[in-house]
Amino acid sequence: MKKTFIYLFIISIAVTIINCTPKTKSKQQGALNASAAEKVYVPPGEHDDFYAFVSGGFSGQLAVYGLPSGRLFKIIPVFSQDAEKAWGYSEETKPMLNTSFGHIPWGDAHHPDISQTNGELDGRWVFINENNTPRIAKIDLTTFETTEIIEVPNSAGNHSSSYVTENTEYVIAGTRFGVPVPQRDISIKEYKGNFKGALSFLKVDPEEGHMDLSFQILMPGFDYDKAHPGRGKSHGWFFYTTYNTEEASTLLEVNASQNDKDFIAAVNWKKAEEYIKAGKFKTMPTRYAHNIYDEETHTATTKWGKEVRVLDPAECPGLVYFLPTPKSPHGCDVDPTGEYIVGSGKLSADVTVHSFSKMMKAIEEKKFTGEAYGIPILDFETVNAGSVKQAGLGPLHTEFDDKGHGYTTFFISSEVVKWKVGTWEVIDRKPTYYSVGHLMIPGGNSRKPFGKYVLAMNKITKDRYLPTGPEVTQSAQLYDITGEKMELLLDFPTVGEPHYAAGCPADLIKSKSKKIFKLEENKHPYVAKSAEDVKVVRNGNEVHIYMTMIRSHFSPDNIEGIKVGDKVYFHVTNLEQDYDVPHGISMIGANTSELLIMPGQTESFVWEPKQVGVWPFYCTDFCSALHQEMQGYVRVSPKDSDIELSWSLGDE
Repeated sequence: MKKTFIYLFIISIAVTIINCTPKTKSKQQGALNASAAEKVYVPPGEHDDFYAFVSGGFSGQLAVYGLPSGRLFKIIPVFSQDAEKAWGYSEETKPMLNTSFGHIPWGDAHHPDISQTNGELDGRWVFINENNTPRIAKIDLTTFETTEIIEVPNSAGNHSSSYVTENTEYVIAGTRFGVPVPQRDISIKEYKGNFKGALSFLKVDPEEGHMDLSFQILMPGFDYDKAHPGRGKSHGWFFYTTYNTEEASTLLEVNASQNDKDFIAAVNWKKAEEYIKAGKFKTMPTRYAHNIYDEETHTATTKWGKEVRVLDPAECPGLVYFLPTPKSPHGCDVDPTGEYIVGSGKLSADVTVHSFSKMMKAIEEKKFTGEAYGIPILDFETVNAGSVKQAGLGPLHTEFDDKGHGYTTFFISSEVVKWKVGTWEVIDRKPTYYSVGHLMIPGGNSRKPFGKYVLAMNKITKDRYLPTGPEVTQSAQLYDITGEKMELLLDFPTVGEPHYAAGCPADLIKSKSKKIFKLEENKHPYVAKSAEDVKVVRNGNEVHIYMTMIRSHFSPDNIEGIKVGDKVYFHVTNLEQDYDVPHGISMIGANTSELLIMPGQTESFVWEPKQVGVWPFYCTDFCSALHQEMQGYVRVSPKDSDIELSWSLGDE
């Protein structure tokens, strides 16, 4: 205990010195030279080489940047309401935010991962996790829109997520917090042995990408922090870092740092499939939301899961093994060959690397040093491939290039360190500004990395940008890694607190990008595909307006007979079939955001008028030279009025 306190005290002093001592800047450090500026310059009208999908952290969204320019192209709404795109406000998207806890309009998005085929990025989908209310989302990269969100039951702190196997057979989700499974009223002091950690495997349809909660592995109540799938020779395995093997429930910064080593959990998911097929699972009742957006109806629906298949590793030999790893590991990464498994113990100055081949041999020879809840613990020296010695302070995450190098971030010493896979020698190190967390090399977590850039996502910015009050912007920095030495090219602010990012060549995606929704394929239940379909229908105090929009008018644009107390649904179809001609609509007094409707798409919002009068609506997206003229009126009469419902366009 005393040694732990001393070690933590030294680390806290180091952090204070690093974060509070101004760094002396030479002219070369303070301003990027001309060659660096040229490397990130993308001339007007030309495109970036890479897409970078950067998690929005506490914003709950996913940001799309171009590399090398660092230009922000889009915020993709995922787990949080987004007024710009009416995400979570329109009637079509509200169900996407349903959970077993109710409608949750915010989230904490951490780790995106791009779908793969044969271990290489295929650019079809991005998956990303939500940490607080455990969920996994899928973004379709033809539309850059979220098309599916599935809640993960029996979990809390969905952190070691969402990573895909090399043929996108599964996307996985691991719980960070141990919790009672099933949930029940139990003293927190009874944590040890009673709390569990669920590792969830979501099966992905190879054609459509639809997710299904296939099974869960019910692990001991440790904290499962990060994860990475096996590649190549280790395909069929998944690896998770764990901390708090002490199973502490209070003051974890001390009580979860007692053991000399924690673990990497090696999970044989192909063996799990065998156990499932053989019926060696238990069916556990539960309840979770599965939200799917249908691009034909342009509408989301929620289905409710009622049970999940559960495997107990103590009853399933060969399913899980523990690899001892220096205490409090965070990052868990696998090199492109699938041979080396990197575990970064935050309280170690070394980067520990395990060998998959040695692991398999140790399993065959039963080189165990004990067990934890029926799970064998492998001998550390037997499975260890080596260590990058004294590489820095506070190792966190590692990515790989295509030339046999690893790149590891060090939070406390604020740097990215490049090292040689196999010899473990340090090749180069470059400072970050400041306290770097994740890093990303496009394809760096696949069998085919694109070793041109590394993107570092920093937790502290301090003096990097113009000050904006107590909360400063988040930061990312771009390094050229084509040579032996890394070169800082650019830093740029990011949205939210970026955690991880996923990157791929632009050519893999941009040619598949959908430009319009075909009007003839629109199967929305309230679509109006032409002037003949326009109508206003009353059903009691519920009114449905079937409306169209096209440059530069709404149809209808005059509506009368609406009464105070009515619930008015605007179902609006954009009739345009040209690229880049969206329209918007906003209604005074509507308790929602305005809609932004793409060509060929139908969206809806609800308006509940509370005052008598004549109230305008208008287009919110500048669409033509006569955009200002694109407007209309709704007359609202008293609740007991006998004015008949009517509507018109022009003199009709």
